[in-house]
Amino acid sequence: MAKDLFTPNDVATLLGVSPVTVRQWAQKGLIEARTTAGGHRRFTREAVTAFAARMGVTLPPELATDTRPRVLIVDDDRQLNAMLVALFAARVPDAVVASAFDGFDAGRQVHRLKPGLVVLDIMMPGIDGVEVCRRIKSDPDLARTRVIAVTGHFTPELEQRVLAAGAETLLKKPFATEALLAACKLTDMEAD
Repeated sequence: MAKDLFTPNDVATLLGVSPVTVRQWAQKGLIEARTTAGGHRRFTREAVTAFAARMGVTLPPELATDTRPRVLIVDDDRQLNAMLVALFAARVPDAVVASAFDGFDAGRQVHRLKPGLVVLDIMMPGIDGVEVCRRIKSDPDLARTRVIAVTGHFTPELEQRVLAAGAETLLKKPFATEALLAACKLTDMEAD
């Protein structure tokens, strides 16, 4: 699920200006802002999109009211990664399907894409999938992201760690395509 409240820094990044400029616009009433109990400004998605439309500013795709399903495939096996991207693109044609090849890239992609579903390899170079899952689930903006983990090195202990980190399940590689699709509840993602 995409973020609905933005800080001045978030808005500045989206609009390509400094946070000071965003605060000045809010003080002048050019962009509607809410104030938290602590006195900090927050901007709704609607306020940011309305301001951008009035000013003729093109917003990044992630802020548009795009409600298409978003899927991130994370696996360092590039051949399997490409196959899974193609599978999801074919089964859910209106979905935005992206890929990452290591834990660091997964972190960047998750924050950029805000996927509803992550298919996550556990054994990767750099940050492993357990840590990636833990970070996804500990971020309030991403906590509702569904994580389906996969591994070629299955053990009951690893399965316990993955589930404790917040994944819904851990599938053993090689897995049947239908088993992955069933775990992802792909029919729930398909457009009506």
